Amino acid sequence: MSMRHTMKARRALTAVAITTGLVLTVAGCGGGEGDKPDAGSSSTSPDKGKGGEEEPKGGESQPPAADTILAEVTGGDDNTTLTITSAVRDQGGFLTVNGKLKNGKGGNWVPNSWRGDEKELSNNGSSMAGASLVDRVGKKKYLILRDTDGRCLCTQFSGAFKDNEEKTWFAQFPAPPAGTTKVDFQIADMPVAAIEISDGE
Repeated sequence: MSMRHTMKARRALTAVAITTGLVLTVAGCGGGEGDKPDAGSSSTSPDKGKGGEEEPKGGESQPPAADTILAEVTGGDDNTTLTITSAVRDQGGFLTVNGKLKNGKGGNWVPNSWRGDEKELSNNGSSMAGASLVDRVGKKKYLILRDTDGRCLCTQFSGAFKDNEEKTWFAQFPAPPAGTTKVDFQIADMPVAAIEISDGE
């Protein structure tokens, strides 16, 4: 009798162990299905690159935008060409004018007279310090900004311009009121350049 009870107990324990093993196996297989990504979906679409941004189709790239020209004047005793590419008013109360300057003299040229006649700007040789803006409607003239040492907030050119050499420049002024959208840019003996102001962010 005792032998028969022992055999029954062993069979019961074996059955419980097998059942428990099967339950754990089924649970392990079933739990992984929900974590697999769907075969038809992807985290990035076919038209997007690694960063998730759309890439141009067909491998085409956009050409770089050409410089906008607000005004271009040629003149003065040195046959210089002055080009203005932007005039942006920012929220800090400044107006920054950018452009290019090309020597058309036929030899080396140094724009010494462009520093202006103001005594405070006398140490700004070969610069855009003599530039100013005129608001004809508001009847106001804006002189270039300068620091406490009299240095203009503008480009100071290093060395002479070679024949047909072109250099970029900038000049900062107090910003006219928001209602003023057009001003005249003046410097040295160059013709007046009428420009339109745009608002920066």
